[in-house]
Amino acid sequence: MSTPLRLMANAARHRNAKLSCGLMGRAAAPSSLSINSATRPALIISRQISTTTSNASSIFPSHTDTVMPDYHDNPLAHAPPSTLNFSDSASAHGSKSTFEILRAIAIFNACQLPFLVKYAGTLIDLSTKVLGSTVTNAVVKNTFFAHFCAGEDSEDMKPVIDMLQQNNIGPILDYAAESESSEDGAISGGTEGIFTHPPFNQPARVYDYKSECECDRHVSIFKSCIRSVQDVSPHCGFAALKVTALGNPELLQRMSTMIVEVKNLFSKFDEKGTGLISRDEFVHCYEHHFHTDDGKLTEILEFLDPSNATGMIDYISFSQMFTPYTLSKFTLKCKTVGPLALATPSDEEVVLMKNMSKRLHTLAEEAARCGTKMLIDAEHLKYQPAIDNFVLELQQKYNAKSRTERPVIFNTYQCYLKDTQERVTTDLRRSERFDFHFAAKIVRGAYMVHERQRAREMKVPSPIHETAEDTHRCYDEVIELLLNHRFQNGPGLKVMIATHNKESIEKAVKLMDELGLGPNDKSVHFAQLYGMADNLTFTLGNHSYNSFKYLPYGKVEEVVPYLLRRAQENSDVLGNAGSELGLLQDELKKRYLFT
Repeated sequence: MSTPLRLMANAARHRNAKLSCGLMGRAAAPSSLSINSATRPALIISRQISTTTSNASSIFPSHTDTVMPDYHDNPLAHAPPSTLNFSDSASAHGSKSTFEILRAIAIFNACQLPFLVKYAGTLIDLSTKVLGSTVTNAVVKNTFFAHFCAGEDSEDMKPVIDMLQQNNIGPILDYAAESESSEDGAISGGTEGIFTHPPFNQPARVYDYKSECECDRHVSIFKSCIRSVQDVSPHCGFAALKVTALGNPELLQRMSTMIVEVKNLFSKFDEKGTGLISRDEFVHCYEHHFHTDDGKLTEILEFLDPSNATGMIDYISFSQMFTPYTLSKFTLKCKTVGPLALATPSDEEVVLMKNMSKRLHTLAEEAARCGTKMLIDAEHLKYQPAIDNFVLELQQKYNAKSRTERPVIFNTYQCYLKDTQERVTTDLRRSERFDFHFAAKIVRGAYMVHERQRAREMKVPSPIHETAEDTHRCYDEVIELLLNHRFQNGPGLKVMIATHNKESIEKAVKLMDELGLGPNDKSVHFAQLYGMADNLTFTLGNHSYNSFKYLPYGKVEEVVPYLLRRAQENSDVLGNAGSELGLLQDELKKRYLFT
């Protein structure tokens, strides 16, 4: 019996099972998307049973979004998940030259030296002083840069991209140059600044004017990246983008603080902890915290719950009212000046936020025009709420179902954060309420050391899962949640499974098979960094899964800081160096020892 038919038969035995995934109602609690894996087969189908009489094909992937592979051209395409061999050195490295294999072996051996990884930046600086930048850059370019980066520009990258596409692997272009300006956006002596005047008699805040000019320059650079994707991989490539390159990091942190305080305010209103507030509860709490009049309160309630449709208010509606652009209208009426009031942006800061939003919209427009998908990278937690806010703003416009059949904007969720599953669940519900395509890249996270150190310095609980096992479990549960949502609701949702963890990929592939989602179902993508985990990327690509490589590029001297940071902060990736070495050595032996 085929997998879909087997699932339908199993579902028939559970016809009366209650579906726990209530996504559509406004009053659904935030935890309503959780799925008990023990009852998954019944849950997968039960929502569809009621519609099979009118549309029997609705439980299968739409033919408009899934292109069946030509099995005659690719005999591996129909291979079941159990036959995927991620330990095949020929699949992983057969397309490399012997020189490239030898270079990779040398580089992965170097990556296993803690001293070298820790002090690589210092050693490069020393080499630059002693030997000069020309010699140092030449050495870096022909070793680490050549292995981990696709090139310096779009022309330079074409041979790499051609090779990947021959192996059914798509590109994700990431202009990886990093600014050397201060991360906190502070200005130095003699630099022109933008003065802002926060409310409630707070000291003036000054933002570096030069950083604003740099952000405008970065728009042109990212536009070029988006167009490069169109040139080398029309309609199927991605461009990666960092929001900190388009706005002052200090402003992002201020904006994030405000968003966190709005969520804290919702928690105060939500005294029962259900995630829902009745109208009466809202009125009681609002009058406790703010000066108001009956007319204004009626207007607010109508905005939050039009025509008393549900009688309930959730965080999604709440956050639509208390935005970075409107917060001052409420906090100026606070009965006491607390954390939320102190987080209120000044008029000048609101202008800067709107400038940042305008830059992002300019790039999103370009991506939509070019048919390029735009991945918004996750960053430090102190910036992430603001980044999420901007991404959701873009998704509501450029992923709108009335505008496009496929999403343009992807957010990134880091599963080492304890609240990730809650955020994914909330954003799924948000996408349904505002009728846009949900699209996400799911990663484990790259700032673990930084986040734990910052939590210690601030004397607050760490936002990171306590153990690696907890992070792995979170990652797999988020992927399961999204794949089930894709199956239950049809094409529209897109998920990029961006991981070097073989077990997580195997679980995802197995679940796709159970759900009847073909290897090349266009809702599901897999991605790894260029120069790493080729056994995963190439094996998936050769079996017709939508497989991608993350390709950093840029001038050598500009990209080096980015590569050093990734090496120092992503210990999980470096921990795979041993298995990478084994496969490289196996391929070398096959070529010269015939074993």
